[in-house]
Amino acid sequence: MTDTWKRRGLGEVTTAAPVDALALTPERRALQETARAFAMEEVLPVADELDPRREDIPAPLLDRLGDLGFFGLLVDAEHGGQGLGVFEYCLVSEELARAWMSVGSIIARGNGTGCASPDPARRAELLRASAAGRWIGAIAFSEPHAGSDLAGVECTARRSEDGGWVVEGTKRWVGHALSADFLHLLARTRPPGEGESRSDGLELFGVTKERGTFPDGVTGTPIDKIGYFGLTTWELTLEGLHLPADALQDTGQAEGQGFKDSLRWLGTARVQTAARAVGLARGALEDAVAYSRRREQFGHPIADQQALRHKLADMAAAVDAARALWWHAAWLLDEGAPGGDVAASSAKLFASETAERVTSDALQIFGGNGYTTEHSVERYWRDARLTTIFEGTSEIQRKIISDALLT
Repeated sequence: MTDTWKRRGLGEVTTAAPVDALALTPERRALQETARAFAMEEVLPVADELDPRREDIPAPLLDRLGDLGFFGLLVDAEHGGQGLGVFEYCLVSEELARAWMSVGSIIARGNGTGCASPDPARRAELLRASAAGRWIGAIAFSEPHAGSDLAGVECTARRSEDGGWVVEGTKRWVGHALSADFLHLLARTRPPGEGESRSDGLELFGVTKERGTFPDGVTGTPIDKIGYFGLTTWELTLEGLHLPADALQDTGQAEGQGFKDSLRWLGTARVQTAARAVGLARGALEDAVAYSRRREQFGHPIADQQALRHKLADMAAAVDAARALWWHAAWLLDEGAPGGDVAASSAKLFASETAERVTSDALQIFGGNGYTTEHSVERYWRDARLTTIFEGTSEIQRKIISDALLT
């Protein structure tokens, strides 16, 4: 334990960040302003046009994300990235999600994901491509019967005669699968029960593919969602998918322990989900404020109504509180401090449920006009509902938090 985490007199570990540690430095503020300008000037108009038509993020917008370095926030400078931390990564994610959550999500499929090749030269090549937005993946963890219970994954990978792997199974909720450059796949290399825990034998594999096609042995069916457009989500069937030996990712774990790397990935993903949820809530709040100023009823702007003003005040306070939680969780993860995973769950739980409530309140302020596709608020409302489900449901976050309290 470093000096930063010295114990207090009563024995508890100090994990509260100093106020100045969470301040926006000039560099962070500049990054935030760049992301905000891009989101409002370039992403929002595209979202308003394409989301009602359920279309995917267009390639030119992906290229712009690459040009701005947003696919390389977490990649070190040696490989063309920005070498920043979880805090900066989530700072950008909040701004992008304020315009279109799908764009806030797509950067998670870069930023070094799927680059753990066992060959150092190939790993360096992939990191450079990831940072530039030329190596964008799809996360294939969940299955029809394994979502919250990720240790229950049944997809199998067995050794083939040539030393490679043959993969069989079904994956569900694989966003961006057809358009991706690779699948980041969790599969079981030995039956459950042969290790000390149910997760033993799970490994991560990189499945290289061409954009716009599935590799031999993979077929897919789009899932008809009610929101989160911009990223088509797929159910994939893997039958006789042959992978080379080096498709097995080198996660730094002992053989059969790829599940632990999946959990680390999810820790960061949960803070990012909290940031994305705050972006959605903020978008709904800002739009509701603007609408309440121009919408008149009974001869006055509805912003003159005390009940509505109090609703806006409660919404604003909740958004600020949710942001403070993800700021704190991101700081803990960047510092490698105790309690980072639990803080990530707390941030994800509170921010996602705040987003659901705030976007619903915003839609109410819009009245009947909110229940149309004429305003962005209905998009924020639909997408916010998902944040309480993916990357671990609210119930899973409560389990993680309560387990930490009681064990």
